[in-house]
Amino acid sequence: MAEVVGRRLPVGAEVVPGGVHFRVWAPLRKTVEVVLHGDPNSFPLQSEPSGYFSGLVQSARAQSLYKYRLDQQEEYPDPASRFQPPGSDHWSQVIDPAGFQWTDGNWHGITPPGQVIYELHIGTFTREGTWEAALPELPYLVETGVSVLEIMPVAEFPGRFGWGYDGVQPFAPTRLYGEPDDFRRFVDRAHALGLAVILDVVYNHVGPVENYLAQFSPYYFSERHSTDWGPAINFDGSNSGPVREFYIANAVYWIDEFHLDGLRLDATQDIHDESDEHILSAIAQAVRQKANPRQVMLVAENEPQNTKLVRSIEDGGYGLDAIWNDDFHHSAMVLLTGHNEAYYTDYLGSPQELISAIKHGFLYQGQHYKWQNQRRGTPCLDLEPSSFVLFTQNHDQVANSAYGLRCHALTDPGRYRAITALLLLAPGTPMLFQGQEFAASNPFFYFADLPAKQGQAVDRGRAKFLRQFRSLATPEMASRFDDPGDPKTFERSKLDHLERERHAEVYALHRDLLKLRRTEPVFNSQRKGFCDGAVLSQHAFVLRFFGEQTNDRLLLLNFGLDLDLNPAPEPLLAPPEGKLWKMLFSTEHPAYGGSGTPPLETEKNWRIPGCAAVVMKPEPR
Repeated sequence: MAEVVGRRLPVGAEVVPGGVHFRVWAPLRKTVEVVLHGDPNSFPLQSEPSGYFSGLVQSARAQSLYKYRLDQQEEYPDPASRFQPPGSDHWSQVIDPAGFQWTDGNWHGITPPGQVIYELHIGTFTREGTWEAALPELPYLVETGVSVLEIMPVAEFPGRFGWGYDGVQPFAPTRLYGEPDDFRRFVDRAHALGLAVILDVVYNHVGPVENYLAQFSPYYFSERHSTDWGPAINFDGSNSGPVREFYIANAVYWIDEFHLDGLRLDATQDIHDESDEHILSAIAQAVRQKANPRQVMLVAENEPQNTKLVRSIEDGGYGLDAIWNDDFHHSAMVLLTGHNEAYYTDYLGSPQELISAIKHGFLYQGQHYKWQNQRRGTPCLDLEPSSFVLFTQNHDQVANSAYGLRCHALTDPGRYRAITALLLLAPGTPMLFQGQEFAASNPFFYFADLPAKQGQAVDRGRAKFLRQFRSLATPEMASRFDDPGDPKTFERSKLDHLERERHAEVYALHRDLLKLRRTEPVFNSQRKGFCDGAVLSQHAFVLRFFGEQTNDRLLLLNFGLDLDLNPAPEPLLAPPEGKLWKMLFSTEHPAYGGSGTPPLETEKNWRIPGCAAVVMKPEPR
């Protein structure tokens, strides 16, 4: 493509001096024309040797509605549309990002250490489900102690509601949440408050409904690879060059035109690429180059736990920053619920599992895994703690329970408070799911507004997935699953932020733990090797965080009955010389709904309260 003054990306419609420049890849088409809404004329684009068609349309301008007419017949929305105001099946709209006035010139981005992530779905984060409605809640997230907002996918998808993982126009923020400038305003306001924003993007498949990529080129999809959701994206096959360019441009677009602070990459195990340079590596380098001098954070979801994703490009990795730690979640949920069926089969929820997850990242780093009858994970003993995103809830895991229940509803209050302390004080990168900070009473379901045929297929697939849980495969449970296509399922998933006040004790617990994480050097340093742990009983363990000049902290966790530890032959319990341990924080404080915490270390040795977490600090004798 000859350089066009004013163009930012290799695809799409862009306002430039003299009109709007259009460019689209359609290598098997003979002609491509731009059709403007309300204009009887069409505007032919010039073919390029690489299969692109491009040209300047002088009568087009910002806000113009348009489609592409292929071979003088069918008309389709732009695969790189920046906005679809009537929906994914209708007219695309020309968007001029230069019209938005940013105020975040002093924002420098983020690096992984020290971050606390908050995953949210804009459509259910507020009753209105819009960017604008979310703005008043941002100061409360700052007060909570959150530093990074991870937004579930917003690429345009068909229907009135959905999770966003079935997007069909990856450059177009869905019209359901507002206009593109509303998204920009959200990011700008977040930056003003000190909050970073990263976006969940789906580069492993495209939604099955109103997906017109193949009309422009069949080469968008792989003939060699597949995914659980349909054809894989073609990153390594015939004519994959423009496909790679399309998705790299998409990643750069979010960083450039929306000032985002990074990306969360969905299901990277299904981003198949056998090229010399993996597409994830190419995306990471392009994003960092575009963001420079701002710092960005790139997070991966990867079910097989392949740590190559977060190793440096120099070391043969892909150069991402962090990876979700499912092992920690699975072990914690077994501990909280007492169930280890389906993909929880290989976890016991034992003290040693949680100690190992805190110290070493993944629990499975190449061992045999019964549930999949194969080896799971890759070595990661050398990785920094901030490389692992720890969570007890996320959108998938909450929705994968029988009734979309959050984990506080699946266990008792004491255990919930204790696991919250472990999550928020551990040296990894903690992540909360929307409403977790105040124990939201509403469920979070899987919901998708699809046509009848596809909706029925989703229902069947969902039911089949849940049958892996033996308890959910029973006849009495089969009729109790909520219909993903019912608007009531979507409405019931919306947060009520007034519960922050009604559940003030739970909110105070999260707020105070995150304050402790910020203000206590041993909890915010995230240095590798500075935390050790020991099993104290079948249900209790201790973590010791080593600070400078013996300014250590103990985190004692007991998920069983009160524990009389006498004798106590565990060196990690020994205070620094000339000092004694004093209680600094307890999840059993009445302010958090607890029943009080008597002294732990007395002349009769240690007595550790059941279903509690207690932080101790040394003081002179």
